[in-house]
This record gives sequence, structure tokens and C-alpha cells, in this order.
Amino acid sequence: MRVPPMRRPFLPALLLAAAFTALPAGAATRLEQAAVVRDAALAKSEAWPMLADLTTNVGQRLAGTEAEARGRDWAVKAMKAAGLTNIKVEPFPLPVWTRGAESAEIVGAAGAETGGTGQKLAIAALGYSGATPPEGITAPVVYFPDYAALEAAAPGSLAGKIAFIDHRMMRAQDGSSYGTNGAVRRSGPALAQSKGAVATLIRSLGTDYHRNPHTGGTVAAPGTVPIPSAALSLPDAELLARRLQAGPVSVKLVSTPMTRPGGSANVSGEIPGRVPGEIVVIGGHLDSWDIGQGVIDDGAGMAITLAAAKAIKDFGKDAGVQPRRTIRVVFWGAEELGLIGGRAYAEAHKGENIVLAGESDFGADRVWRVSSKVAEAGLPLVAEIGRVLAPLGVAPTRDNGAGGGPDVGALGALGAGIIDLEQDGTRYFDLHHTPDDTLDKVDRAQLDQNVAAWAAATWLAASDDRPLRTK
Repeated sequence: MRVPPMRRPFLPALLLAAAFTALPAGAATRLEQAAVVRDAALAKSEAWPMLADLTTNVGQRLAGTEAEARGRDWAVKAMKAAGLTNIKVEPFPLPVWTRGAESAEIVGAAGAETGGTGQKLAIAALGYSGATPPEGITAPVVYFPDYAALEAAAPGSLAGKIAFIDHRMMRAQDGSSYGTNGAVRRSGPALAQSKGAVATLIRSLGTDYHRNPHTGGTVAAPGTVPIPSAALSLPDAELLARRLQAGPVSVKLVSTPMTRPGGSANVSGEIPGRVPGEIVVIGGHLDSWDIGQGVIDDGAGMAITLAAAKAIKDFGKDAGVQPRRTIRVVFWGAEELGLIGGRAYAEAHKGENIVLAGESDFGADRVWRVSSKVAEAGLPLVAEIGRVLAPLGVAPTRDNGAGGGPDVGALGALGAGIIDLEQDGTRYFDLHHTPDDTLDKVDRAQLDQNVAAWAAATWLAASDDRPLRTK
């Protein structure tokens, strides 16, 4: 899942004005072609049947597991069916984390080893978290309203205790609250461990009020054995907070995940361009968390970008045209466990001239804004993309500081230009990393709007010759 930027730098007004008014020779033809691709995809794309097939017949795709391998097999077949060529499966190693038994229960006053209250807590273990003994652990809980409060805790003050971080996420169209609160899940358990905690509970990074905990990855400090860590559903986090307001509380926690050596892989396929060696990369991540169906995160992104490529392929066949630059669709493995596939891909392809990269990884709701991070010479192209996407209700942005999806960040760091078709995230964190990540949550019309936007933007970028790389 993409992490929205916390803030964006603004371009000088004169530079933007020039970008949105200057059109190079031949642009009208390219814009007309992009509009044809856009409208055809909007009328009926292949994204819905692709997404339904993937999530029904493969389902969840936890990184490094047989389920993810089935997803790779599906990806190869789907790329072939879409007319892509030069299909590759590129393996890489990773520690494979799998969920075990998990439960939590308030057992009464701090220090009490028995006398359960019957108040079960809905939890989900965090990826790469450690394990309790099979019988679990029981320990007093220490409350922290946010990450800053945990940072301020004295060294050793959590010895033998469970840290509970009760941060709150706010609903936002751009999902910016996830960016500001993500450290709680990623770094909170390691920070609590450094102060002596035997386990960590966090309020889920979510905006719903169902008893569905939101899982996600965490990162242990180097050279340490991670402590058990889990996310509480929002209602259960608030229950625990109320109990702690009334007095000391202990929790019995059982969480028995396992980590073993293993591997994953990236899958890619291409629409060859007329000019060798210039590549536009689009895609989504293939893996998902295990507690849902892997639909909005990120089966939708896979279906959107592959359907966009198919729309371009079909247009090229009908019109007898070929993009100037190669279009490469990449499905990255092991994103959820720490962007492992994205980094492996960037390392393996650092010698290639990837001029532009973008990832769809923010659900299936409509694209509402386009942003970029490209060379100054490429800003007129971004302006053209904005013009062609305007009929879809997509707004231009006023900056050139986009981060793109998480898996293209490493490509951007190597100098690839970035395109970001930002999706409406208003309800995304109701479903993100939960059992509610299911196909019925997808609106087909909004899904097709995404395909139309990606198809038009990708065609324009691939049929252009202006420099886009930032270094």
C-alpha cells in the first residue's frame, strides 16, 4: 500500500503556467489517441473480470507462501492473455512470516494471573512480529496515547509489561493520516522492546469501527529477537483504554507466528516500443495480507494496470500504431513485508533506462488527482496528461514532488521519473489490511475510471520523447 507524502513542495507559478500551456508539435494527435484509449477503457475495461478471477480463484497471497506462488502463476497467464510479451519471473530471497494462533483477553487487575473477565479482544499479529509461548503470556498493560509518549518513556520502565499505543488515525481523501501515524506500527514495537516491554498492542491503523483489526508489517531492531506485537480493532482498543482509565489491567496474549527462510518473485511483461531502451513501468504489488482476499490491496492495482496495458495493446492493434517507449507491467512480490520486491527489482534493473514509473496501490476508488516528479523538460507531458484526464474528474496538482506507489520509490531514487494517479482514499482505511478486504467492496464504475486514467496517461508517456528522468 502506498504511503501518502506528508507534504508537497510547490513549483514556481511561472513554470507551472508554461507547463500547462505549451504543447509541442504533434501533441494534438497524441492527445486524440489518448482520448480514444481513455474512452474505450471507460466504456468497458477488463479489470473487473481480472480482479474477480484473481481474488476468487487465488485469494489472499501472503508473501513467500504457496498462495503467493499461485498468484504469480495467475499473473503469467493473465499477462499472456492480455497480449504482453517478454514475460519474466524474477525471484529474490526473503524471510517468510506466517501467522499462528492469536488471541487476547483482559484478565483483570495488573498482576493477576487468573480470573479472566470474559472480555476477549479482537487482534491481528503484525508481520515479522515475534511469538509468545504456546500458552501465551500475561502481563500488566501500560497505556501510551501516541508514539511521542512512548518515546518519552524512561529506559527500563516497561520491563515485564505490555505497551499499548492508542494513537488515532483521521479519515482523509489523500490518506495523509496513514503517513503520519505509520511509525506506530512499523517502529512502535521495537521502541517498546528497547524500553523493556515483553509485547506490544497498538490501536489499528484504520478509520472503521468494526471489530476487524488491521494487520501490517513491523520492523525489529537489528540483532534483536522481535517481541510479540498485535493490532487491536478500534472498538477493542477503546474498550482497553476505558478499562485502563478505571485502574490497572493485565492482558493474556497468545500469538505464535513463525519466520523461516524463503523467497518471492516479481513478474513482468511488456508492450514493446519502437525505440529500444526507453521504458515506462506501471503495475501493482502481487502479495497481500492473509486475513482478507487481497482485493483492494492490491489485486485492484494489478487489475487496473494490466487492463490499462491491454487497452493500449488493443488500441495499437486496431489503429496500427506502436508506442515509442516500451510499456512494462510489473507485479512486485513481498511489498507488504517491507517493499522487498520493489527494492530487489530496482537493484536488478538499475542499468536500464526506466524513464517513468508509477504504481496503483491505494484501493479501487476513483482517481481524483494526478501528480508527478519528473525533469523540468517533462512538465509539459504532465500537463497533457492532466488535460486528457480532466473529463474523468481528475484534477491537476500544483507540485512536482510526487512519491508514487511504494514499490516504485526505489526506482525514483535511481532517477526514474514518477507519475502518481492518486486515488480517493476516503474509505480506504476502513478496509485496509482487514478481513473486509473483499470483492464486494469494489465499485466497478470507479475501477474502470482508474483503468481509463492509467491507459491514457501511460499511452501519452510512452508515445512521448521528452526527458523525464530526474537524474
